[in-house]
Amino acid sequence: MGVTIDVKNLTKKYGKVTALDRVNLTIQPGEFLVLLGPSGCGKTTLLRCIAGLETPDEGEISIDDQVVFSAERGISVPSGKRRVGMVFQSYALWPHMAVYENVGFGLRLRKIPPKDVRRQVDKVLEDLSMAGLGNRYPSELSGGQQQRVAVARLLASKPPVFLMDEPLSNLDARLRLDMRSELKRLHYQLEVTTVYVTHDQTEAMTMATRVVVMEGGRIRQIDAPQEIYRKPANIFIAEFVGMPRINTFPAKIFMQNGTCWAEMDGIKIPLPWIPAQKEVRAAIRPEDITISVNPLENSPEFQVYAVLPCGPEIYVQVKRGNRIIMIRETRQLDLQMDQPVWLKIDPAAVNLYDIQSGLLLISENGKTAEQPTKGGNK
Repeated sequence: MGVTIDVKNLTKKYGKVTALDRVNLTIQPGEFLVLLGPSGCGKTTLLRCIAGLETPDEGEISIDDQVVFSAERGISVPSGKRRVGMVFQSYALWPHMAVYENVGFGLRLRKIPPKDVRRQVDKVLEDLSMAGLGNRYPSELSGGQQQRVAVARLLASKPPVFLMDEPLSNLDARLRLDMRSELKRLHYQLEVTTVYVTHDQTEAMTMATRVVVMEGGRIRQIDAPQEIYRKPANIFIAEFVGMPRINTFPAKIFMQNGTCWAEMDGIKIPLPWIPAQKEVRAAIRPEDITISVNPLENSPEFQVYAVLPCGPEIYVQVKRGNRIIMIRETRQLDLQMDQPVWLKIDPAAVNLYDIQSGLLLISENGKTAEQPTKGGNK
């Protein structure tokens, strides 16, 4: 079983640039937590601070109830004594060492007897389908095999915390998918607290127990992957998470015959609640829009702009004026360029955002966007 990691008011600056701005985060025992965000958002800096590879300017870090860093109390436990293991983006393998030596390097530093080192290394290599490759050097391995060696080195030392900094970014798309499955399976078997950094939203959504979305050195939302996808806390997260990208529109709210409506580019959608704002920004995922080749009452006419077949589904872009809308259809529609079509939008899938703050708007009975999930900061 993994251990708890607590991060309190962590701040890290590089000159005038604030990489981490009073970050608060609690990582639960045995969870697979993914730090997600664009380049420069602070996710790798946070991971390196936990690992002890960077020294924060303010705040406190605890691992398994042991304070490993405290600016106020002058505590800074060296990286090697924090009982964490790390896999780097570059794999960081010794080129002059064979696989056996690379995987067993940490064990030898701990003065473990050679026979025990060999036994543990053999077991880990077998678990990762690397048996028989122990005498090869990194230059003789494929990218996927080198990545497995880096993971094997981590597993052999059996730390209570796994830290992974974009370990799959150097692999091709097919191999990344295979390795996601293997890493998720390993986490299920070992139940080790894992912190994983990536800018790849597919990795985050498919692997995480919880996702931490970061921007500008701050945590913007902490939640389960599906909640991040369906109820993004602000417009930045809505536009960052999801592929194809979410559709956003300026929308006007009005009442008609006792029903609250949102109107955007001529499309009218009934709302199940009444927002206080009269002008908002609406966001709709491509899969929540359905194409009709026949006129619909609450939709103006659009023209097909592009049809992009993608195996079991098709991506369709439709246009009206200067507005292009992306739609994901699972039906195999026979659509032609410039063909007139009409759109139907699922009202339950529409998210509304405040124009000024960019925060998610929800009904009085729901959780407000200003209240981040436990462990986060506003």
